[in-house]
Formats: sequence, structure tokens, C-alpha cells
Amino acid sequence: MPYLPSFIAPTRYTNAAAALAQVCAIYDQQISHLRDAMQRYVAGESLPGHVRAHYPFVRIHTDTVARTLAMPDTPLLSYGFVAGPGRFETTLTRPDLYGEYYLEQFRLLLQNHSVEIEIGTSTQPIPVHFSFAEHDHIEGNLSTERRTLMRDVFDLPDLAAMDDGIANGTHETRPGEPQPLSLFTAARVDYSLQRLRHYTGTSPDWFQNFVLFTNYQFYIDEFVRLGHAAMADPDSEYTCFVEPGNVVRRRIGLPPLAADALGAPPPRLPQMPAYHLMRADRSGITMVNIGVGPANAKNITDHIAVLRPHAWIMLGHCAGLRNSQQLGDYVLAHGYVREDHVLDEELPLWVPIPALAEIQKSLEQAVEDVTGLEGPALKNIMRTGTVASTDNRNWELLPGNQPQRRFSQSRAIALDMESATIAANGFRFRVPYGTLLCVSDKPLHGEIKLPGMANHFYRERVDQHLRIGIRAVELLRAEGINQLHSRKLRSFAEVAFQ
Repeated sequence: MPYLPSFIAPTRYTNAAAALAQVCAIYDQQISHLRDAMQRYVAGESLPGHVRAHYPFVRIHTDTVARTLAMPDTPLLSYGFVAGPGRFETTLTRPDLYGEYYLEQFRLLLQNHSVEIEIGTSTQPIPVHFSFAEHDHIEGNLSTERRTLMRDVFDLPDLAAMDDGIANGTHETRPGEPQPLSLFTAARVDYSLQRLRHYTGTSPDWFQNFVLFTNYQFYIDEFVRLGHAAMADPDSEYTCFVEPGNVVRRRIGLPPLAADALGAPPPRLPQMPAYHLMRADRSGITMVNIGVGPANAKNITDHIAVLRPHAWIMLGHCAGLRNSQQLGDYVLAHGYVREDHVLDEELPLWVPIPALAEIQKSLEQAVEDVTGLEGPALKNIMRTGTVASTDNRNWELLPGNQPQRRFSQSRAIALDMESATIAANGFRFRVPYGTLLCVSDKPLHGEIKLPGMANHFYRERVDQHLRIGIRAVELLRAEGINQLHSRKLRSFAEVAFQ
């Protein structure tokens, strides 16, 4: 017999804020039920049945392909509307984290379709693991026997409810089912939020809407230095800097918050540590050291995608494939050769990964702004071209010269192990993406990394390269996010949520 909280019936709204308030009410009620039951279970109580709580849902019905005419000064967005008549629905989670995001999606649906938004309690259970508060680890107090019996008492994560069929374009709605409103179900979002804590060592609540990825700790060291400097500047636009372990440093003059005291440096860095230079409107910069390899690149972007960032950009090192390139030159990717293999099932190789004009322009302008170069002088240090990404770090040792021949035929000018993966997952998850790499060696031309040369290179280039990435984010922010979410990333039958 299920042990359930009181049922909250569906209600309809024409006001986005009222709809969001109802989502919060349902979610808080359901989560409180799970947390209370879990505390009683840990204390050794026998519960009156199988404990179950459910995610809230949002649903709309439309009976026409037509959309309400927007006001003349309203920007034309690539999201915020459904593709045609029918019933559309998705489950929702963490309104405390996604409140502003949900509010915007609701507002656009009301504006574009002039229909009511229905908010109710779904039939999708909330796994008990996803109900724990940020610093709530009560399950660690369970005996082995009680932990084994949890499956009988609570709903555990069900991977069947978390696949990426909607994002991959392979989802098929069965007869009688609603069509999806978003790329991710609530359970898929919660799963990734848990993974982000594990891999980055920071709470998802700290993540900002612009994300920089790197494959070298040198960049992180410089980002930390810049973050600390920003916190010492009372006029900085950034409000706090957060490091792994949820260690918070507030800008000088700002009082600490109660939650700041809960952070502590971890005994060792997590697999892909994240650092957050935060703004009050969440349009700051998160930087993640993804390490080396396409598997890491896919893993972290699979999870960050549920946060719906406005853009992510790869700043890393690469092998220059042209003799005319010099160590320290920049490569702005306008195309990708995918030999990383980690996304071949989700995103077939015949799918092109286009360059996005908004990101390209901001990166090129950022290089010009930071270096002070322009025209031919700028072209002398930056090439625009195809970047190849491989899953074989020692590709140059393969017999028969096969990789070199393929790279030559593709006109690739640089090679790394992560950029194509990050761009491809950006395309797959409708997150604007870009790549600016720095040439650190030229193995085809006898210039390989040597310790002394590498250390000199890193000292000379890391600071400038990182400042270029930060400047690109500033330019994108100033242009406005409405310019970022390109129709290039969306299909002809797309979900409504950004």
C-alpha cells in the first residue's frame, strides 16, 4: 500500500508567477514527505507502506499551429513555443534552483499561445536519493540491513526514466501520451545535479550561465588568482568566488551568508573540479578542469547541459598541424573532425557541427581586445579552421601514417582530444558552443613538448588565453542572451523549453 502525501489536484493558470508558486507548493510538499519518512526510517520506525512522492508537472493544450502575434519590440526567440497542436507536458524539479528559468518558459508559453498552463502532481515518482538536502547525509547512519531494505520502502532511481531520447531526437510519443515540453525529465535533471556534485566538488547552485572548459590545471590556477583579485575589488561586478568543497569567498564589503560556513576544502580535488565567479544574475563564469580525453568532455557536458547555460567555450591546448603555425598561436575552430567516438551512438557522424556566428565573433573580438592586435597582425597569431579531436593521445605513433592523411584531407589545422566532443554535445543539447585553442606543440614538424619549453610556454600564454576567454564572455553578455540561442541548434519539431 503506497504511503503518499495529500493529493494536490491540477489547476490552471494564465499568470506565470502564480503557476510557478503552485510548482513550488507541490514540490515542497512532496519532498517534505520523503524527507520526513526517511528520517523516521533511519530512526528505526516501521512506516505504514511503500513511501512515494511525485514530481510536479506542467502541461499545455493547443489546437492550432498558429501563434499569438508578438509585440513589435519583442525579440524573436528560437524557443518558448510548441511545434503544433496537441498536449505537451514535462515534469519539474528544484524550483528553488530553476525558478527564474521556469518563470521565463511559462511566460513565453502564455505569450505565444494564449492558453492556460496546467500545474499538477505527476505520476513520476521522486527517487528518495534526490530528496536529500545539500548537506543532508542521514542515509550514512543506516545499518547494512536497513540500507538493503530501502528498495522495499522507497523508490530508487530508475534509469528508464532518465534516457536522452528527447535530446537525441529519437523519442517517439506513444498513442495517448503527451508530447514533451523540455529536453529533460525531472528525474534526468536530478540525476545530473547529483553527478555534478560528485565530479566537480561544488553544488549545482553555484554554477553560472557561462561555462569555460579547460584541460590544464595552469588555467585553473590563473582563474583562481583572478577570482581572488575580483573579490578584493569593492567595485567588481562579481559577488563571490566559489571553489571545490563549496568554499565561498565574498567580495569585500559583502557580508557572509549562513551557508558559507558549511563549505570546507576537500582532502583531495574531485575528478573535474569547478570554480565559480558569480554575478547576482547568474551570468558570471564557471570554469571546469575537465582533464584529458573525450570521455571526460562528454561526461561533464552531459550533466552541465541540464542547467541550460547560455554558452560553453573550450580553452585548451592543441597540436598545430601546419608548418606555418608557431607555438603560442591561437586556433579558432569553425569546423570539427570527430574521431573521439564517444558520441557516435547519440549523434551520428553525418550530422554537421556548425560554427555559431555569435560565439565566433566574440572570440575573435576578444583576441583583438586582449592582444591589442588587429588586421594582418591579428591573423599572424590566430588561424580559423577545422579542429580534429581524437581519442588516441598517441595518434602520431600509429603505423601507416593513416591519421595524418585523414587530417590532411579534412584540412584540419589543429588536433586535440576534447573540443569536438564539447561542440558536438553543445549541438546535441542546444547549448551554444565555441572553441579557442592555443598551439602547444607541432609533432608533425618535430616540435614536441619538452619540460623547459613547456614551462616557458605556459607562463607566457596561459594568462593571456584565459583573459581572452573571460573577455569573450563579457562580450556575449553585453550583446544579450537573446542573440545566443541560435535556430541552428533547434530542429523543425522542437521542444518549447530553452
